[in-house]
This record gives sequence, C-alpha cells and structure tokens, in this order.
Amino acid sequence: MSDLTTELNREEIEEKNISNRQGLLALSPIMIFLILYLVVSVCIGDFYKMPISVAFIAASIWGILLYRGRPLSDRIDTFSKAAGSKSIMYMIWIFMLAGAFASLAKGIGAIEATVNATLHILPEELILPGLFIAACLISLSIGTSVGTVVALVPLGVDLASNSGGNIPLFVAAILGGAFFGDNLSFISDTTIAATRTQGVMMNAKFRSNFRIVLPAALVTLGVYTLMSFNTEMSVAPGDYDLLLILPYLMVIVLALIGINVTIVLVCGILVASVIACFSKGTSLLDMAGYLGSGIDSMGDLIIITLLSAGMLGIIKATGGIDYLLQIMSRRISSARGAKGAIAALVSAVNICTANNTIAILTVGGLCRRIAGKYGISGARTASLLDTCSCIVQCLIPYGAQTLLAVGLAGISPAAPWPYLYYPWALSAMVLGSIILPLHKKQHYPPSSQKKD
Repeated sequence: MSDLTTELNREEIEEKNISNRQGLLALSPIMIFLILYLVVSVCIGDFYKMPISVAFIAASIWGILLYRGRPLSDRIDTFSKAAGSKSIMYMIWIFMLAGAFASLAKGIGAIEATVNATLHILPEELILPGLFIAACLISLSIGTSVGTVVALVPLGVDLASNSGGNIPLFVAAILGGAFFGDNLSFISDTTIAATRTQGVMMNAKFRSNFRIVLPAALVTLGVYTLMSFNTEMSVAPGDYDLLLILPYLMVIVLALIGINVTIVLVCGILVASVIACFSKGTSLLDMAGYLGSGIDSMGDLIIITLLSAGMLGIIKATGGIDYLLQIMSRRISSARGAKGAIAALVSAVNICTANNTIAILTVGGLCRRIAGKYGISGARTASLLDTCSCIVQCLIPYGAQTLLAVGLAGISPAAPWPYLYYPWALSAMVLGSIILPLHKKQHYPPSSQKKD
C-alpha cells in the first residue's frame, strides 16, 4: 500500500497542449494491437488463431519507431523500464507462484478432492451461480480481484470439467464476481485511490456505489442461474479425502483474512508439499516436477504481461495519456456531460494502462476539478471513477486479472469475453445513472480535502 500512498501524494498532472496528429500517433500502438488481435479474431471467428503476443510485438515495434527524437537505445530503455517496473515484476511473481500451486495441488489430487466435495454439497444447478456469489464475497472481503482469481479459478475450471460445463463461462463468472469486490471493498486499492483523489469518506462512496452495483450483480446472478437450469450437466462426484482439501481451504481462508497473496500462495505450496510427502508418498523430484510444470505454464502469460506493459509505457512517454486527458476534458457544458466525461476519461486511460488503480490516480485530479465546477458530489465522482475503471479492467483481454485467469484455465484471453455479463450489466447501470438525475448536486471546493 506504500506505493499507492506515494502516488496519491504526488502533484497533480500538468496540462499540456498536444496536437491531434501527435496525440493520435501516440495512441496508434493500442489501435494496432486492437486491430491485429480483436478485429482479426472477430473477422475469422476464432480467437485462438491470432496469438496475442504477436499482436503486442507488432504494436510495440510500431510504438518504438514512433518515439522519435531519441536514440534507439533510449527508446528500448523506456520500453524495458515500463515492462520491468515494480508492479509488473510483482504480478509476475504472483503468476509463477499461482501456476506452481495450481499444478502441485492438481498433481496430488487436492483440486479434484475439493471439486468432489463441492459437487456433494451443491446441486448441479447452483454450481455456476454459486461460484459467482463466492467470487463476490471473497473479493469483497479481501479487496483484490487478483487474490480472488488465484483462489477460485482452478476450482472453477475443474468444476466445469467434471460437470460437463463451459470452462470460459465458469471463468467469466469468477472474473465478474472478482471485480464486484474490487469495486466495493473498503480495502481495495481502487476504492482507496478513488476516495483519496476526491477527498471523500469511503462510506459515502460505498453508498453511492452500492445502489448501482447491487442491481447489476442481481441481474448477473439471475442470468447465470437461468443458464444453469437450462443446461444439462453430467455431474459425477467421486470420493474425496478431507486432508487433500486442506491446502485449498487454507488458501481461501488466508486470502479472506487479508494476507498478502504471495504469502498465501507460498503457504499453500508448503502445506501441499507436506501432504504430498507424508500422506501421498510423493517424491521430492515428482513435487519439483509439478512445481516446474506449473511455472512453465505461465510462460506465455508472463511474456504477454511484459509486452503489454512495455507498449503502454511507450504510449505514455509519447504523450498518449496526456492527449486523452486533453481532448476528453473539453466541451463540457452540463453536469450530465461532466459525469460522462469523468466516466470516459478513466475508461480510456484504463484501456491504455491496463491498470484500474493507475487509471484512477492519473485522472483523479482533473476529474475532481471537473466535478467541482459542475456541482457533482465527491462520492458520486469517486463511484464513477472506481466503477468505470473496474468495468474496463474486467473487459480488456490484456488485463492482469484476465491473463492470470486464462493462464490458470489454459484458454484464450478472449474466450471468457462473451460470458462477462456482470461488467455489461454494470455498464448499463452506470449509463442510466448518468442520464437520470439519481444523485443530488453537491458543490465542494476543488482544493478541499476530507480525511478518511
């Protein structure tokens, strides 16, 4: 949390005058990536044909070529520094530990035992909505979508496999639920960033946020429930050993307590190793093989993460983010337009940074000035910033949470996209709240700061 505090204490961004030509060129790498990956995949009707890493490499090369006025070595250095930043390296550690734990747990039968226990407890019609509810509650408790993905995706994948379900659908349900808590939790980085940048109390932002989020979650739960009742599943639960469930239960419990996700995963690996050695009779070499294969399975995911971070660093260095802030803050003439501009600003920056917390920090100061000018309450502004950034983060196929989930599931980054009903339901609620005057106007000085 210290990095977040440092970011919150930095000075507000300086307004720059960037020409349309310069701004569009700065943003062109993200456009090339979207065309090469999303558009091409949609046109050929197969998201597995075009590797996402190739699309990122092409877009990154284009971005480096556009970054003129500097030696090639300096441009590559800018790319490399963004790719190797502390936050990216931290995510890579999580990816490797998650892959190692998932592989070891599966190898000794821990996930299979947990799946069989779940199938004995839940009727088959409630497996999918049950996963969505579990993801909502866990993410709300621990305040991190990444931790929720780590805890639930391996279970969801095996539940789908054992019940004849659709793996991308199950992954999408977990992703949606993970962002429910990321958006609402009092200990989420996005909540802290949104409330601090707007100078409002967390409970005020929660009240403003909850009446938008709850209907979207209920609609999504209804959709998943209907889909479960209308889909036949061939559930055949087997026997299970309670001891083998222990590593998985411990990971969920430690995550709920709020322990750092890297510590949670290390503890899970240690407990699974002890059980494998003394209960299953697994040799040290076999355990090392499980751990190694799990780490190797994250290779593509790590490469994609490095490429996306480097490309987005080039976009920021060439003025792409500043250009977005510049053009989207113009021509606002009403409170409704101001709310739309706030939502569009944080969404656009999130597309370019693939990090919802950074997106909020980047536009927070500017959005606060816009909100103060047009009488939008700080709680309402914080709610818009948090909600819209979480919507985009859930939908983009190169966000850390999606990449981690599909890496654990072994599917394409775009595979869960058709089943992400929660972010679309939440988008509809946000749009409705912008159009309809559901919140009272509240003027507050742009420079005022309220303590949480």
